[in-house]
Amino acid sequence: MNAPRPRQRIRWLRWLFLWLPLLFVLVSVLQVLSLRWLNPPTSAFMLERKVAALRDGEHDFRLHYRWRSLDEISRWLPVSVIASEDQKFLTHHGFDFQAIDKAIDRNSEGKPIHGGSTISQQVAKNLFLWGGRNYVRKGLEAWYTVLIEHLWSKQRIIEVYVNIAEFGNGIYGADAAAHDLFGTTAARLAPSQCARLAAVLPNPRHWSASAPNAYVLRHAAWIQHQIAQLGGPDYLRSAPR
Repeated sequence: MNAPRPRQRIRWLRWLFLWLPLLFVLVSVLQVLSLRWLNPPTSAFMLERKVAALRDGEHDFRLHYRWRSLDEISRWLPVSVIASEDQKFLTHHGFDFQAIDKAIDRNSEGKPIHGGSTISQQVAKNLFLWGGRNYVRKGLEAWYTVLIEHLWSKQRIIEVYVNIAEFGNGIYGADAAAHDLFGTTAARLAPSQCARLAAVLPNPRHWSASAPNAYVLRHAAWIQHQIAQLGGPDYLRSAPR
């Protein structure tokens, strides 16, 4: 078989660089738009966790995940994670540039790494992407964040977040966390339990919401104080559905 001629090769490369990006844009838009109404059966982070468990020989590992609508989840949980992670959630458009600048300054000073990601960015990363801090992943995270903010409501964003967030080792979402950690349902989670779930989000495999250490208890108390500053559990009612 004859090798491709130079002109054919150039034409093929032109097609590759022109149409593949357009195809990615189309697929990603349809992907995000469909999840405005369809509930995700899993997430990229859940799949990554399953693969890691198999690789590490954790043969008894079981992933717990059950979807619940926002109306079936204690209204204290969404406002708890907002108070803890992203207090500008209702007003920003996906990115909190002030928080990003503070995180850059903190990290450059050699202090413990502290991210400036919004809830929208965390949904984009957890739902569609993989862990890590390389520029490709961060670029894709930014793209998906823009799509989520433009194609979903704030109510939908927080609904997806509290359903796919990891609250313990292999425990994803409000209902699985309520059942496995507190022996109750997502709808019956108490304000203090919601605050503790939000408090462990930075490292849910190290900290426990059901057996909290002093740090988790202090952070949960701070979260409850911040909720009062935000206006209580009715804070999200001002968000468009």
